[in-house]
Amino acid sequence: MDNLTAILASRDARHQRQLELLCEHPKETLLCLTVIMPGAEKRNALSLTVAHAAVEALRSAFSPSFLEERDLPTGYEAFLLTTLSPLEAKRHAVELEESHPLGRLFDVDVFARDNDGPISRTVINCAPRRCLLCEEEARLCMRRHTHSHEELMARIREMVEEWEKG
Repeated sequence: MDNLTAILASRDARHQRQLELLCEHPKETLLCLTVIMPGAEKRNALSLTVAHAAVEALRSAFSPSFLEERDLPTGYEAFLLTTLSPLEAKRHAVELEESHPLGRLFDVDVFARDNDGPISRTVINCAPRRCLLCEEEARLCMRRHTHSHEELMARIREMVEEWEKG
């Protein structure tokens, strides 16, 4: 299986696990963490540093009733359950993504039992994610290939090194 096929299969498996957790815990809000890492290699030393920092921050911010971590060849992922309302959880998740030194590399999706997908930032009146390198919306830079993989990885390396220095 090539890496892209593996990543797509992993995404499908993650979605299936989300559905299972939402069914098993209908009164709780589900958070799903992945790490923003450009390119086909989703698991490396940088992504693991970011993932461990994210889980620690999420534990602190949410005191989850359930936490499942998966360190997969296709990237790190974690599932958390909280008693916070979905909108309150989304507000906390966005705050974490925007305030933590590595938060721009956290991808924390929030799901409600009756929702078809992750709750959007727009639902809580938050601006879309910004690019790591400029002030444009991240999705626009991704779509346009505004920045090279090397530029993005250099910025991520710089962020992680600053984090590790403390």
